[in-house]
Amino acid sequence: MPRARYKQLVDQLAADIRCGTLAPGTRLPTHRELATWHGIALVTASRVYAELHTMGLVSGETGRGTFVRETSLAPGHGIDQPATEGGMLDLNFNYPALPGQADLLRQALRQLALSGDLEALLRYQPHAGRPHERALLAKHLTDQGLPVTAQQVLIVNGAQHGLALTLQTLLKPGDVVAVDALTYPGFKAAAVARGLELLAVPCDASGPDFEALAALCRTRRVRAIYSMPTLHNPLGWVLDRPQRERLIKIAREHDLLIIEDAAYAFLATSAPAPLAALAPERTVHVSGFSKNIATGLRVGYLTAPAAWVAALERSIRASTWNTPGIMTALVCAWIEDGTLARLQAQKRDDARCRQALARRVLTGLQPIGHEAGYFLWLPLPAEVRADQVVAHLLREQVAVSTAEPFSTSEQVPHALRLALGSVTLAQLKDALNRVRQAIAHFAY
Repeated sequence: MPRARYKQLVDQLAADIRCGTLAPGTRLPTHRELATWHGIALVTASRVYAELHTMGLVSGETGRGTFVRETSLAPGHGIDQPATEGGMLDLNFNYPALPGQADLLRQALRQLALSGDLEALLRYQPHAGRPHERALLAKHLTDQGLPVTAQQVLIVNGAQHGLALTLQTLLKPGDVVAVDALTYPGFKAAAVARGLELLAVPCDASGPDFEALAALCRTRRVRAIYSMPTLHNPLGWVLDRPQRERLIKIAREHDLLIIEDAAYAFLATSAPAPLAALAPERTVHVSGFSKNIATGLRVGYLTAPAAWVAALERSIRASTWNTPGIMTALVCAWIEDGTLARLQAQKRDDARCRQALARRVLTGLQPIGHEAGYFLWLPLPAEVRADQVVAHLLREQVAVSTAEPFSTSEQVPHALRLALGSVTLAQLKDALNRVRQAIAHFAY
């Protein structure tokens, strides 16, 4: 087929999709049918669909065919989308807050204003945090089942900063990192920025496929594994002790760096020991205070083997110099006076309440999640396409995410990830009912 004619076919199909002649969700002819109908080679038909896929106009799904995408959605809806408009019910991002937290902040600021070392907070802080604050965090973590010294703790500007620092310091561009086939979008973004190659490990609602991980490590030079063993985002699992030991065994056999993300771990009260406690020689443990206190504080921490601390500290200096002293002082005061423990207990109760509400409203739709999690994973019926549901919900003033931002494999499942913690209970019930109605609208 002459190049001009091949491009004409691409342009014709693209125009039909953009003007709505080919509606979102339309199943396109198979590669072979397209070749036959237009008198072109099969390889050329595949090139046509490949170019349309690159343009973001179609999606190919193994066993189902090629479909027209919903083009009104931003690519990767959920991490690249614009800010939520006023009046929108946001089930996309989680920023759980409790009544009275603003008063807690007001009181804490007053107490901080009367403290004896207020002037010190106006100066540069040590890159990894002030020694007494690192010691306080070390004690806090030790009490939570992660025994570390103050020298192993580095205070950072939120857990996302901690993840980016870890990749910047301990991995180099081109390194291969094993990740769950569904994982936290922020880690994907940090890995892409570092030039890393992510390889998907199949997973289900109970955890990753460790046989597949072991096979992957035998065939590729995997350098690290990123894991959320306690309250996985987005699937909500908590790996049991044998699963954690299996992961560590593979990591030791293949000399893998383990990056443990514990952002939501505070919600699971009876989880086994963290990976960093079971494999301290190779694990960087990353978490923060965005979910258990407030997203606006931007205070996090990481722990690492002593041999890596100096390099990580240099990376803090290169990126942000230090975490703002005022924010860190607030968090440490709340740890010391028991406010953090109270907030965590209240948020666990709040999350359980929201989970129970969601499961009542979504009865029959088989949502996946932890009983105390602030999010749900909702696989869609076989005939329902996620992009159509999300576009419909946006028109109904409800923002949710497709699986695309979370997916690291070529085959993106048709599912929704619902954040439950950013609206009132009444608004949540309303939004979930709209989700249920939207799914029913497209089911047939």
